[in-house]
Amino acid sequence: MLPDHAAFVDAAAGRIAATLARVVRDRGRCSVALAGGATPRPVYACLVRPPLVGQVCWEQVDLYFTDERCVPPDDPGSNYRMVAETLLSGVPDLAARTHPMRGERRDRDAAAADYARVLPARLDLMLLGVGPDGHTASLFPRSPALDERVRRVVPVRGPTPPALRLTITPPVIAAAETIVVLVSGAEKAPAVARALAGPYQPREVPSQLALHGDWVMDAAAAAAWRSRAP
Repeated sequence: MLPDHAAFVDAAAGRIAATLARVVRDRGRCSVALAGGATPRPVYACLVRPPLVGQVCWEQVDLYFTDERCVPPDDPGSNYRMVAETLLSGVPDLAARTHPMRGERRDRDAAAADYARVLPARLDLMLLGVGPDGHTASLFPRSPALDERVRRVVPVRGPTPPALRLTITPPVIAAAETIVVLVSGAEKAPAVARALAGPYQPREVPSQLALHGDWVMDAAAAAAWRSRAP
């Protein structure tokens, strides 16, 4: 738990950079599935600024996505656009090793099936977030996608626009070697408390699928959870 948002960004980016460097050193390559939304934007920007940018051999990193909105890649709501404006703007050559979900395709089932074939069987690093309702990736409370055990990427409908999305499924989260959960902001505090201190009910609190991950949070996001601590 970090004291403020600036400390959260620095700690999250440092944790990710260290993992990337370690995996590349040990295995020669690293596959990363990226979280979307607003929370990781400053973290990604920090990753590609000195001193962290020089700590990672980016030529050996492959980027994937945990979810995507079904909008064109230049749409303001696109996770790909956010990554392009942060990570890819800092390391332009990384675009050649970036594998976007094609949420803009008319046939969403085909887009999901195609992405499942691209996605590694086991990701070295997965970055996830937590929504105010407890969702992670685009796995929303009580979504049928939470029951998926065969397909690794599926089309879903979320509760807020843009509603149509593609998302990874629980087996992909379970298979990831390392998970880092990024959570910032007071609006996330009730969801964090439910995930970390409540009963295990991932159909109601999907972010509990990542309880085995490393949760990096600022004080605002952790406030309700800390108040429940003995």
